Amino acid sequence: MENLSKVDPEIAKAIEDELRRQQGTLELIASENFASLAVMRATCSVLTNKYAEGYPSKRYYGGCGFIDVAEKLAIERAKIVFGADHVNVQPHSGSQANMAVYFSCLKPGDKVMGLELSHGGHLTHGSPVNFSGQLYDFVFYGVDKDTEIFDYDEILKIAKKHRPKIIVTGASAYPRTIDFEAFRKIADEVNAYLMADIAHIAGLVAAGVHPSPIPHAQFTTTTTHKTLRGPRGGMVFCEERFAKSIDKTVFPGIQGGPLMHEITAKAVCLKEVLTDEFKDYQKQIIKNAKALAEVFKDSGYRLISGGTDNHLFLVDLTDKGITGRDAEVILESVGIVLNRSTIPFETKSPFVTSGIRVGTPAITTRGMKEKEMEKIGKLMIETLENVDNEKIHTEVKNEVEKLCDEFPLYPEL
Repeated sequence: MENLSKVDPEIAKAIEDELRRQQGTLELIASENFASLAVMRATCSVLTNKYAEGYPSKRYYGGCGFIDVAEKLAIERAKIVFGADHVNVQPHSGSQANMAVYFSCLKPGDKVMGLELSHGGHLTHGSPVNFSGQLYDFVFYGVDKDTEIFDYDEILKIAKKHRPKIIVTGASAYPRTIDFEAFRKIADEVNAYLMADIAHIAGLVAAGVHPSPIPHAQFTTTTTHKTLRGPRGGMVFCEERFAKSIDKTVFPGIQGGPLMHEITAKAVCLKEVLTDEFKDYQKQIIKNAKALAEVFKDSGYRLISGGTDNHLFLVDLTDKGITGRDAEVILESVGIVLNRSTIPFETKSPFVTSGIRVGTPAITTRGMKEKEMEKIGKLMIETLENVDNEKIHTEVKNEVEKLCDEFPLYPEL
């Protein structure tokens, strides 16, 4: 920080302030995590200086020998971790990974089927404000109104009615196990490709605590910074027969020079994934999510689908007299950070929402377990049920600070 402080003190202070914020708050945003110091070291390496358009051994620039070593390691490790035929590790984000699949096998106006955003889908699964919804003719499936989980028979009916060219599965706010084999059967029934977006559950899949889509989907995409606990970025997996098409679409189709410092950090992350510690960590994420969800359930809060099978759960605040946005703001004021979330069959706007999304990857990274989940849940509920009580807010904030001190984040920094 010393050199940066001299060059740009304003930015240095912003970084220092953000470090302190992360260290001193409980991070419950399901899509966030804390990368290891090794991953961050690779991200900040001299590889940021290198242009490397192309692929290993087929670059359009000289001086790429060591760059090739790094990208090959990322590729080899990703294939081992996920058991994939082919992987492209160059996408800058999950959105660009999804774009690569769409661009490789669709034409503008083609019909695609995805999960409705308010039911847990992602912007790139056909939202009208996103490129996906603007370029392609998306139709949507959702969850069953009574169970709030996927009804695969109903999804098949929708697929038969619309005959999409690609069916997209995966979610950013779905708390239950996804049956990728069932989705593949639906896709085969209507002669569609299956694309699985596992951005949220990639770490769970890698550790074998959630079924993998790789044996079933022609295309699988992911980010690397959520449960996978790596740098910000994306990857595309595909069957070998689509390898050339995917690679050509990523470069030169939608990207130029790859971010080699990020790709190198992906390689470091994937080496961490191959350890027993990582597998234990993923198991604990699920245990923690279940334990924290149970605190809400026992306190009379309605959970979407009744609970969770993975790293997150959704709380319906409709009958609690508070919106998702208000809950997000009041919880952040006491040091508990999460995000508002739409719920299935939402009646409020996406900016306001009726619910909150609660995730456990980041607090699990800090070493917290079921005992801490019970405490955190009670602190959250105490805050939500006393929104105007400053005395209670102060007490909760003090308890949050004690927890953060007990489970320090980046003490080396």
